Amino acid sequence: MIFITLEHISAHVSFSLTFVITLIYSGTLIYKSEKLSNSGGKGMIVTCICITGVLVFRSLYSGHLPLSNLYESFMFLSWTSSMIHIVIQIRGQYAWWLGAITAPSAMLTHGFATLGLPDKMQESAMLVPALQSHWLMMHVSMILLSYATLLCGSLSSISLLVIASQINQKIFLNVKNSFFFNKNWYSHDQEKKELKQTFYLSLRNYRKWVFTNQLDQLSYRTIGLGFSLLTIGILSGAVWANEAWGSYWSWDPKETWALITWILFAIYLHTRINRGWKGQKPAIVASVGFILVWTCYLGVDLLGIGLHSYGWLL
Repeated sequence: MIFITLEHISAHVSFSLTFVITLIYSGTLIYKSEKLSNSGGKGMIVTCICITGVLVFRSLYSGHLPLSNLYESFMFLSWTSSMIHIVIQIRGQYAWWLGAITAPSAMLTHGFATLGLPDKMQESAMLVPALQSHWLMMHVSMILLSYATLLCGSLSSISLLVIASQINQKIFLNVKNSFFFNKNWYSHDQEKKELKQTFYLSLRNYRKWVFTNQLDQLSYRTIGLGFSLLTIGILSGAVWANEAWGSYWSWDPKETWALITWILFAIYLHTRINRGWKGQKPAIVASVGFILVWTCYLGVDLLGIGLHSYGWLL
């Protein structure tokens, strides 16, 4: 009973922290502050500890790894988002804006698990015979880790596309309104004012261009890691399926969507490595992958179809 109480306390504290940290990192996008960024980073460490407590306490009173239902998988996904943030922050890269991607991800997945799911789906239950296997930790953990990293990389690509579109729009408006293309005569003061404005916009666009390059690199690295984890997860799942159901591959809806997701991110990496694509083109592919990951992870489960389904809507 004490473990259940501690789990609930840790869950409420961690959700409150993710909400506050999301607000902090949203503020860093408007006003770049090293203090805000540092406080957000420390908050993510505390959040990760609290979510770790949720998973540990749940495993202690349930007697098995907390990876058996939708609630536990969402909590693990939230924990993974906070871990990704901490690992990248320790390396000293993307500190001030990374939280604008990882903190909302941790908050939304945590919030959906604790506030969106029915109480019955949040309760721990005995493992069904098919899940009573040593492959549970290997397969499910690898799949969930891959989902978290692929979503982080896809969100980075989506952010890249949004910022790149703003840069292109500003450049177009700047050129269109430039005095070189204006038929009216300018005074000397007007020309100086126009040149200053053009220089200021160009400097801002250059900073955003550097920012998009950082997003591009983050997306590439995280998707590369996520693709490797997804590959391991699919292979371990095939071995586990053969032990449990007598077949390596049965074209279950979950398996099919996992394969589609794997193929799409394989295309992304192929365009990056062999074609040399960078920037917006591969980002479009990764953005489609964001939809596929959620379809594979949540859509199939909630529709209640297939052997991997947790069921809810049907």
